[in-house]
Amino acid sequence: MLYAGLDLSRKRLDFRLLDEAGETVEAGAAPPDADGLRGLAGRLARFGEPVRAAIESMNGARFVHDQLEREGWEVEIADAAKVRGLAPLACKTDRIDAWVLAELSRRDLVPAIWLPDPQVRAERERARFRLHLVRHRSSLKQRVHAVLLAHGKPCPVSDLFGVSGRKLLARLELAEPWASDVEASLRLLDELEREIAACERELRLLGAEHRYVPLLLTIPGVGWVLAYTIAAEIGDLARFPSPVQLAGYSGLCPRVYQSGGSDRRGPLAKHGPKYLRWALVEAAIHAGTHPVYRERYQRTKTRLGRQRGPRVAQVDLARKLCEAIWYMLTRNQPFAPAGAAKPLAA
Repeated sequence: MLYAGLDLSRKRLDFRLLDEAGETVEAGAAPPDADGLRGLAGRLARFGEPVRAAIESMNGARFVHDQLEREGWEVEIADAAKVRGLAPLACKTDRIDAWVLAELSRRDLVPAIWLPDPQVRAERERARFRLHLVRHRSSLKQRVHAVLLAHGKPCPVSDLFGVSGRKLLARLELAEPWASDVEASLRLLDELEREIAACERELRLLGAEHRYVPLLLTIPGVGWVLAYTIAAEIGDLARFPSPVQLAGYSGLCPRVYQSGGSDRRGPLAKHGPKYLRWALVEAAIHAGTHPVYRERYQRTKTRLGRQRGPRVAQVDLARKLCEAIWYMLTRNQPFAPAGAAKPLAA
C-alpha cells in the first residue's frame, strides 16, 4: 500500500507519496482538474500498488475525492481543524501539508469527515441556494432603507416593498444616482422574489416525498422551508447514536474548559453545518411561544438578563429541539407534547 497526502489550491494539487516505512516515493504537483487528476493517477499507477490518500476538507476537495476514487484510489477527506490539532506545524507550506496528510494516512490517523451521497448534496444545495437568494434580497432592502435615511425621507408604511410602499417610493424625488439605484434595486427585488418563490415551490414538492420532512413539520415553529433544510443538513440520522451527538454536530453546544476544580463554559463550538444551526435557531424563535417550551424559554431569558437572555434562551431551545428531532426521526413518530410517557419534546 502507498499513502498519498494531497494539498489543494486554486491552481494546483501538491502531493507526496509514502511507502509502508514512511519513506518518500514521489512528490510533486498536478493540475486540480479532471484531466490532471487522471494524469496523476496514471503517473502513480506505475508503482503497481493500491493508493490510500487524504485531503483536507475545503471547496473542491469532494471533486478530487470523486475523481481519484474513480481511478481506484481510496480517498479520505480530513477535518482541517482536527488535522491542525493532531499535527501542529512550526513551518507551513503546501508541500509540508501534503507530507503531514500522507503520514496521517499511513498511521491510520486521518480524522475523516462524513461524505453525503449525491442525493443529500443536491438536497442541501437547493435549501442553501434559496437562503443565498434570501440574503441578497435582505441586503437590497436594507440598501433602499439606507438611501431613504440618508436623504431624510420618512418611511410611514410597515412594508416599504409592498403596494403602499411601492407607491411611496414612486413619489419620492431623489437626486441621481440614488433615484436610479432605488429603481434598479426594486427590479432586482422583483426578480429575486420570483426565483425564491420557484425555489420554495420545488422544496415543497420534494419535501412531500422526503422521509423526514412530514415528521419535522409537526414541530412547533417549523414550516416547509425549515423542515426541508433541517432534513437535508442532517442527512443520514443513523450516524448519530444519541441525541447528544446530533446536538454536538449542530454546533449548538458551548465549548467546555475544565482544569482541576475549574469548569467553565465558553462560546458555541459551531461545528457542523452553519445552515443547520440557522434553521434550528429560526425554529426556536417561533417555538418559544409554544406551551411546551414557553416556560423554559422565559425562565432562561429572565435569568440571564435583557442583553444576553433572549439569545442564550434561543440557543438553549434550539438545542432542545435538536434532541427532540433525534427521538422523532429515530422512532418515526411526530412531535409529542410534554407529559407523554417519554416526551419527544426533551
